[in-house]
Amino acid sequence: MSRSLRGLAAALGLLLLAGCGLQSGSSVPLPVGPGSIEPVPALDGVAITVGSKDFTEANILGYLIEFALTAAGANVRDLTNIQGSNSLRDAQLHGQIDIAYDYTGTGWINYLGKEKPVVAAPGNPDSVEVQQFEATRDADLAEHDMVWAAMAPMNNTYALVTSRRVAEETGVRTLSDYARLLAADPAAATTCVGTEFNVRPDGYPGLAAAYGIDPAAARRQIVQDALVYQATADATQCRFGSVAATDGRIPALDLVLLDDDRGFFPKYNAALVMRRDFAQAHPEVVEIMAPISARLTNVVITELNRRVDIDGAEPEDVARDWMVAEGLVTAG
Repeated sequence: MSRSLRGLAAALGLLLLAGCGLQSGSSVPLPVGPGSIEPVPALDGVAITVGSKDFTEANILGYLIEFALTAAGANVRDLTNIQGSNSLRDAQLHGQIDIAYDYTGTGWINYLGKEKPVVAAPGNPDSVEVQQFEATRDADLAEHDMVWAAMAPMNNTYALVTSRRVAEETGVRTLSDYARLLAADPAAATTCVGTEFNVRPDGYPGLAAAYGIDPAAARRQIVQDALVYQATADATQCRFGSVAATDGRIPALDLVLLDDDRGFFPKYNAALVMRRDFAQAHPEVVEIMAPISARLTNVVITELNRRVDIDGAEPEDVARDWMVAEGLVTAG
């Protein structure tokens, strides 16, 4: 099934779920068998619906869950490729999806309504990524009965990029440099931004406040997220662009990530998200998924993303190929 058809199926499935309370979704797209993930008697035949958002990385992460739990013996249903963070979240809160990967920064800012990211606490030996995860985990459990678990090292934070040519011409390497260039010559800092980034508090409005940018003076063009990368690489339509930091098109197009030197952007580490009742009923799920999450570094996920967005592979093929190469599952 093509990605566009999968998206339509997911959207229709979600409408059915909302209207009728049915447990729906499609079958897992590719067969897998046990590898280092072996059948788990407690999960044999257990119905589990897996969801994801509607971009490359989210779909890959969703399929990693599906293949892992299928190899463990669960009866997995596919409800990946749901449009937007809020739709995925609503589906989880209403029991239409049992498990998905989501991002700690999205949980903290968007779902929990916090205005500022967690910063490293003095004297705390844990990284700020761990502290952000723990703050999100504790607050979401207390407020919404949602469990966050098995955080991955990958950090898909928002970022601004520019082409290598523009970076060399302007000397812009940090977001402070970008702010200074914009103040001096707005036309030299024309920026393409995605629709969500343009309005989210952890997007351009918050970035502008943190770096003293006048939003009215900033020359922004709102485009589809997928178009930002090439437009910025060409440096014709825009000279800077908003991106997700683990996107495979960044290295493929030789884009330069600007350093967030004031630490504005939250950490967006991927982690499993489940309702409390599901997590308590099936603790084996986290045991199975934790070793997978631990392997998901920025380098790993960026390469998987690149295979989809640059090489044209399907996300389910990329996810299964990686799991087979890691010995986690067999091709079935």
